[in-house]
Amino acid sequence: MSVVARLLSRRLPQPAADARRALQAAAEWLTRAQDVTGCGGVSAYYDATERKWASAYPETTGYIIPTFLHYADFSGHNEYRERAIRMAEWESRIQLPDGGVRAGTLDAAQVVPTIFNTGQVLFGWLGAWQQTQDARFRDSLVRAADWLVGAQDPDGAWRRFASPFAAHTLNTYNTRVAYALAKAGHALEDQRYLDAAMRNVEWALTQMRPNGWLRNNDLEDNDRPLTHTIAYAVRGILEVGLIVANSSFVNAAARIARAVAHTQRRDGALPGRLDSEWRPASRWACVTGNAQMAIIWQRLASETGDGSWRLAAESANRFNLSTQDLTAADAGVRGGIPGSHPLKGAYMKNRYPNWAAKFFMDALMLQLAADRQYA
Repeated sequence: MSVVARLLSRRLPQPAADARRALQAAAEWLTRAQDVTGCGGVSAYYDATERKWASAYPETTGYIIPTFLHYADFSGHNEYRERAIRMAEWESRIQLPDGGVRAGTLDAAQVVPTIFNTGQVLFGWLGAWQQTQDARFRDSLVRAADWLVGAQDPDGAWRRFASPFAAHTLNTYNTRVAYALAKAGHALEDQRYLDAAMRNVEWALTQMRPNGWLRNNDLEDNDRPLTHTIAYAVRGILEVGLIVANSSFVNAAARIARAVAHTQRRDGALPGRLDSEWRPASRWACVTGNAQMAIIWQRLASETGDGSWRLAAESANRFNLSTQDLTAADAGVRGGIPGSHPLKGAYMKNRYPNWAAKFFMDALMLQLAADRQYA
């Protein structure tokens, strides 16, 4: 039995939840988040205290596109494909002249391009172009990817065009941008994008401590990064490694993923923040980070053949299912996924962010697909 399996075998059993019903409810919540904006983009979040939806958010709308395309196939409901294409059309309309994507929400006072947001919208344009072969999506994709390559420093890091809404300009979680570039490079057969992706991961691994912890890996507190940004970084390292067949990248991602798995509580939740010794640094859980790590653990199970990773993922998914309210009268709450659990936790306090629902859906679709495969 592997180390992960021994650790997880001590967890208490938890009741099964109706994952398909929960998945549909999250999709319906995201459709409401899109409809309230009136522009095709998806509202960044619903504030349960103010009972108010935020403005459309280009960054996360971009990576909701492939989730809706996948869910259209998964569910058989073409509405989600149509919605995804409307999102991509909106992203192309608001793309900045230099090819970048703006920081913050659509109503932000500053309109400036930022590296991370541009990388996330690459996922959407690539998915929309592959689905439709519409030249406008390919054009947006190439202009954005070219801008990212041009903004990269020689050592592989991105130091320019950081978000004005984040505390730090140097981030290892930009490996998720590298992941988007690698996907684009593979699809377009453009070695420049693949090379840029590899350079960024190589730089990120120079930030790794002997215990696997990454420096410069948070939006605000680099000494206690969120599981959300930890997962961004790990997923980027893993997926670039798989795309370019670099086993050292994959092994590094697995090392970090295993360290995070060792912090998982008996109920399936992860601490919202972890310090440099992998010790819990918050009492609350970041539900988005839980879902992202569930995706990573399932990807590792699929790619390595080690099924013990699924135990951690299934436990995280069960916890996340317990945070979703399927019967709330408030349409901004019903089916949404909170930023933190409990809701008053420090990450997106009292809010339901669209990216939490997105990663929740991705994690559940992976688990349901695996359940069919191993049935």
